[in-house]
Amino acid sequence: MRQEASILTPSQVGQYIKGFMDRDRLLSGLLVRGELSNYKMYPSGHHYFTLKDREGALRCVMFRGDAASLRFRPQNGMQVIAAGRVTVFPRDGQYQMYCVRLTPEGAGDLFVAFEQLKERLLRQGLFAQEHKKPLPRMPGRIALVTSPAGAAVRDMLRILGARWPMAQVRILPVRVQGEGAAEEIAAAIRWANLHQVADLVITGRGGGSMEDLWAFNEEVVAQAIYDSNIPVISAVGHEPDVTIADFVADLRAATPSNAAELAVPDQNEVYAALLGSKQRMEQAMRQRLLRGRQQLERLGKSRMLTDPKAYVQDKRVLLDYQSRRMDQAMTNLLAVKRARTGQLAAALDAMSPLKVLGRGYAIAQKQDGGIISHTGDAAPGERFRLRVSDGELTCRVEETDACDTAQ
Repeated sequence: MRQEASILTPSQVGQYIKGFMDRDRLLSGLLVRGELSNYKMYPSGHHYFTLKDREGALRCVMFRGDAASLRFRPQNGMQVIAAGRVTVFPRDGQYQMYCVRLTPEGAGDLFVAFEQLKERLLRQGLFAQEHKKPLPRMPGRIALVTSPAGAAVRDMLRILGARWPMAQVRILPVRVQGEGAAEEIAAAIRWANLHQVADLVITGRGGGSMEDLWAFNEEVVAQAIYDSNIPVISAVGHEPDVTIADFVADLRAATPSNAAELAVPDQNEVYAALLGSKQRMEQAMRQRLLRGRQQLERLGKSRMLTDPKAYVQDKRVLLDYQSRRMDQAMTNLLAVKRARTGQLAAALDAMSPLKVLGRGYAIAQKQDGGIISHTGDAAPGERFRLRVSDGELTCRVEETDACDTAQ
């Protein structure tokens, strides 16, 4: 009976080992450094992978709830530090690590996540220069997608009011850090486009740590900026701070104050430019009036105005002279053309067959119209026509007598 009671089933052995391992303080909360391999994320949201070094390997799982806090995308070959507990899965008797946190070794998870998203969006073309939209020179409506309570919004309102007070500035209040901040920023940009409430959008916040600024490194914000039909200026943090939003935006400003300066012209500079244009226009008008006055003065001294009768008489004499010249030129031209026509007519007449017939020559033609040029072209008794200068004769061949042309 004692021997029978000491026999255990595989599941009992697994449960015993599991309980032993769960009670072990080291295995219940440990950190493991290793290289990621066999990494796979299933549709359920659970992550499965293996941590390995040169001499061993450890199977790991990270359930969906813990994986949701990952800032970066794990990749095979990456050196990481995993936090969690090691226990046995009784069903297959295999021990594995249940990870609750995963951090890249040598770099923070935020930095790795930033670089991974930056590389992916770069490949997708979200940073392409040809997609950048030009900013309006004098925007009439400006939307500020930022926190309504921060120093950044106060600085922007102050500078916009001083530089370009005619612009209507609308604040679209959002959270700029913490959970859900990225979604609010993206939703505000989409809302501004949907309702066409602005000619220009400025989104940003004051400085802070990388984690404080992280909302502007989220893909949802990058996509909203890329999809915006309204030009977007990013104004996140201070000069050294660079976010994903800066790469996607149509213009990156070093600070929120700088964004306000870049967004609108200075009214004093515009006024000075308008004043300069006004002065140049007035000067051009004065010059034109002066030239017109001088021209009128010259006309006033001309003979046409001082003695119009004599001026008209002179023009009439000139007109008569030009008319006579034209008549003479036309007469000369007609004479030349007439002489040339006579020469051509004489040449044609000299070449006319009728002219040859007038000199005593004749053309003999057969009944079918063929020309008789040799004695062999007609036979004795054959009738033919003889063309002379003033008509035709009907003839008949009595006999043929060929001449010796060589003599």
